[in-house]
Amino acid sequence: MNYIQQALKGKNDWWRTFIIVFVFVLIFGLSFLTVIYLTPEQISQAMAITGIKNVDLAINLSQFGILLGLLFVLFYVLHQRSLITLTTARNKIDFKRIFVSSFLVIFVQILFFAISYGYDSSNIEWNFDASKFTLLVIICLLLLPIQIGFEEYFFRGYLMQQIGIATKSVWITLILTSVLFGLLHSANPEVSEIGFKMMVFYIGTGFFMGIMTLLDDGLELALGFHFANNLIAATLITSDFSALQTDAIFKYSGEINTEAMFNETLLSMAITYPLFLIVLGKIYKWNWKSLLKF
Repeated sequence: MNYIQQALKGKNDWWRTFIIVFVFVLIFGLSFLTVIYLTPEQISQAMAITGIKNVDLAINLSQFGILLGLLFVLFYVLHQRSLITLTTARNKIDFKRIFVSSFLVIFVQILFFAISYGYDSSNIEWNFDASKFTLLVIICLLLLPIQIGFEEYFFRGYLMQQIGIATKSVWITLILTSVLFGLLHSANPEVSEIGFKMMVFYIGTGFFMGIMTLLDDGLELALGFHFANNLIAATLITSDFSALQTDAIFKYSGEINTEAMFNETLLSMAITYPLFLIVLGKIYKWNWKSLLKF
């Protein structure tokens, strides 16, 4: 696991890790306490700062810039190693990997949506407004990398490396980072609407991206996947209970069938996640046996 071992290039006294984890646990904890007792509608209202969707989206996403900047500063000062070692075990960041992963996600998700829309479009209405959509795309391209960057660098980056060198166990590292990633999203409106079982999606997604990161010895593929996934979620179709309230192309207007929605989510994960791992594994010639040892 060359990626995890990148942590050994810096200073790793326990108190250095404790300071960073404590700072972000405090931030996450305070944020969680402010929304845990709110309904999905109240959460959406709280996120609607100006009432203009694109402006509200930009404000909400830009807040992650503070978190990402804080993480990078604390990381550099306390651990005294380069950002490249937090990103990849390669000598430099492979941006091509980010683009390949993003392309695959966009292609597959649009294909699945087209099939679903062709099968039954009764609850999906046209929501396209050229000027609003153009601004939405610009905001997403500029600010989504900041939002997903923080989540990836903190969970699949910092925590994965520090937990990895502390436990010397691939599976403990994968499970802990995935569960923590899921807990970060436990206050999302989708969880309130569908139920806590929706955490299976967030934890499962974290587990999937963790495997991707370890097998590829870098964050690049996970960064690309996460970015493209959120980009499609923001621009293709929205709903009144989505975490991202946007001027997307389509809007879900039907009654919410939580059981059917949850089952569709599980089915999508069961099909697409293994498919992504197989395709990317073939492209980058992964050594799957590396998951059996540290």
